[in-house]
Amino acid sequence: MKFLSKYRRHKFATPMLIVIALSTLGFTFSAATASPAKSELAASAKSTLIAEGKEIFLKGCSSCHGLNGEGASIAPSLIGVGAASVDFQVGTGRMPMADMSQQAMRKAPLYTEEETAALAAYVATLAPGPASITNEEITWERDGSTADGGELFRNNCAMCHNFAGQGGALTKGKYAPTVMGVEPKHIYEAMITGPQAMPVFSDKTITPQEKLSIIKWIKSAESEPNLGGASLGRVGPVTEGLLVWTLGLGLLVAIAVWLTAKSR
Repeated sequence: MKFLSKYRRHKFATPMLIVIALSTLGFTFSAATASPAKSELAASAKSTLIAEGKEIFLKGCSSCHGLNGEGASIAPSLIGVGAASVDFQVGTGRMPMADMSQQAMRKAPLYTEEETAALAAYVATLAPGPASITNEEITWERDGSTADGGELFRNNCAMCHNFAGQGGALTKGKYAPTVMGVEPKHIYEAMITGPQAMPVFSDKTITPQEKLSIIKWIKSAESEPNLGGASLGRVGPVTEGLLVWTLGLGLLVAIAVWLTAKSR
């Protein structure tokens, strides 16, 4: 206290106190306004993304899905489908499509990843729905189990997609596509959105951890070598038996024709 009293009446004491006070006030103001500034910047970027997505929607999607995504006679409503559904359908090239009466097929995407993200962001504003996912967010390589994923796939997916994930026929001319060569995020999004004839597997039915295991099994099956030779689509004994019968009967017919011609 004596030390402070000694310098309190110094001629530089008052200016120093003013400088310290102003510096403290400036640092406090900067710290208080830093977070809101970042939030405003993020909000502005999101608004720009949504506006871009709306423009893309009006040009390429509204003719079928309605100006406000309410749907029409030839296309379903997009209200409540969420960004995940858009990212899956557009990211796999299934949408947009010319003939909505046919089953959407996987093909080269029409829109870039940035345009797809913008379109998904806009549709997400129509009503709450499942959020889109990136490949980096789903850590299937680290957290998934190949053994558990194989069991889950056989119990929940194999009846449509085939026990080897090669796809299969459904009723009314529809089919379950192959899951081979599909991006992990699109597999995850398909499970949480249920595209076309596929059911929705909520987190209560198949937990997020189990979804990662299914993805890990699919990726393991993709890289599995065919030690027995040609896989023939890995659809089981039907194609193998058909091949044997075709070749066998063809060989028997050829022998019969040869013997008949030789006897003459």
